[in-house]
Amino acid sequence: MPTIPEKIKLIDSICDQLYRRLESCDICPRECRVNRHEKPGFCGAKEDVYIYTAFLHQGEEPGISAKTGSGTLFFSGCSLKCCYCQNFKFSQKLTGHEFSIDKMAAMMLKLQKKGAANINLVTPTHYLPQILKALSIAYENGLNIPLVYNTSGYEKPQIIQMLDGIVDIYLPDAKYFDSETAAKYSSGAKDYPQNNQASLLEMYRQQPRCIPGLQLDCKSGMQRGMIVRHLVLPGHIQESLDILKWLKNNLPDALVSVMFQYQPYYKAKDTLEINRPVNKQEYQAVKDLVETIHIQGWVQEYTAQETLAGAYFEPGFDKLGT
Repeated sequence: MPTIPEKIKLIDSICDQLYRRLESCDICPRECRVNRHEKPGFCGAKEDVYIYTAFLHQGEEPGISAKTGSGTLFFSGCSLKCCYCQNFKFSQKLTGHEFSIDKMAAMMLKLQKKGAANINLVTPTHYLPQILKALSIAYENGLNIPLVYNTSGYEKPQIIQMLDGIVDIYLPDAKYFDSETAAKYSSGAKDYPQNNQASLLEMYRQQPRCIPGLQLDCKSGMQRGMIVRHLVLPGHIQESLDILKWLKNNLPDALVSVMFQYQPYYKAKDTLEINRPVNKQEYQAVKDLVETIHIQGWVQEYTAQETLAGAYFEPGFDKLGT
């Protein structure tokens, strides 16, 4: 595991290169080639960083939240923009507060001081150069807890490769197996499956081994590793089964978190086949496969706690004294 000085050195070696990419942005698979110093990209963001909220999150997987909570920063904007997004209040636009590099670094240090088990970056990719610069400053000033890269999974594998030695825990989604499904529900992102699978393989190369006895422990928390999340969509159970089989075959030692908290948020109410929760038959079919092929990790209860969704998060940082 790299030391903090080694992490700072790695960040310094890639930061300038990533900043230059903002001039014709190709950091995510959209490759919209917008000069984000001047105008927003597909993600909705220019160069300025917006954060909707930050707090000690107790609603993540036990290995992430641990006993004290995950120091979670929810970034505004998104390069995927799913029509059913539970974080639609801030993923679809830049709702939140503008943060300078120094202010981001201070927020990370404040979360650590409050007892955070880790720093959890939610939807960070479109702000990657700025976040890395803030991390470097935070490390120089005493940040020493694990870094979680919490992403939709719509990533370029070559960008993920640049994070080797910097990210301690990868927490990506595996949303779609079929390109037409991805295009329909995620703003035309037909290339989601190919980019997702290639990126997951690269994350797994960096963090291949998981120790269930340690990482499933809600008190100690993870220090490194990989958890792949899959949100089950109503009417698309074959998609879920295909994804879980792929994960078992290709990432056998990764932990998997199967989620049933889907609700028809945002624009999902306008799409008949996903304008409902998952039913009990669909839940059982997915759970049966998990047990049959012995996937390690977590299966969310059928009656998931809806208030864990981003639709219920309040903006601001009052609980941290900001």
